Amino acid sequence: MKHFLFIDESGDHGLVSIDPNFPVFVLCGIVISEPSYISINQGIKDLKKRFWGDKKVILHSRDIRKCDNEFQILFDTEVKKEFYAAINNLITTSSYTIISSAINKENHIKQYGKLASDVYEIALSFIIERSVFLLDDIAGRPHQLEIILEQRGKKEDTMLQEHFQRLHARGTGYVSPERIQAYCQSIIFKSKADDIGGLQLADLVAYPIARYVLDSKRANPSFDVLAPKIYTKNGQRYGLKVFP
Repeated sequence: MKHFLFIDESGDHGLVSIDPNFPVFVLCGIVISEPSYISINQGIKDLKKRFWGDKKVILHSRDIRKCDNEFQILFDTEVKKEFYAAINNLITTSSYTIISSAINKENHIKQYGKLASDVYEIALSFIIERSVFLLDDIAGRPHQLEIILEQRGKKEDTMLQEHFQRLHARGTGYVSPERIQAYCQSIIFKSKADDIGGLQLADLVAYPIARYVLDSKRANPSFDVLAPKIYTKNGQRYGLKVFP
């Protein structure tokens, strides 16, 4: 069966300038089977049509929180209530699995210095590794995993492509190259303007995870909604890793 791994981020992956109010970088992966993705994609389209008619709208977490651009309609409290209820329903009733990794950049620099390994690459390695674990546990093999990431820039995308090729050729400390090769052959980059439903879902999920990583004790209703979707194995949360 074919599966998709959609990946988006929250926060800046750079180590030069760090926002003291948001010192984390979160990379969020959403693993979805092809049949489930057809249903999710239609659900996203239906949601947009309900609130914007035929206007093209990209679900973007920051714009939603700030009520920017097309999301100025959320200044109407009744519309906002209905919209968030619809988003929460989509997140809770859809079939997918979250695999996410987070890095506290301040701690990372203290431990490894500003010339440490790229935090995006560290996070991506974890997500691909755990995606292999997840697919290993799904009956009805063989499985194929198509990895889709949001475009960031030619230089950055080339570096990630090279990193993926290294993973493909060498594996990780926990997953052999043969296991990665059995599921993953390449990665694909898409822009936000391409209106990819899976990337928009990953974007919506990433920010609440980042807030949880920053302060797990703080009230976080959005995280509470998505938490049951995080990859769990043998009673342990395998799908959320916070690196130092």
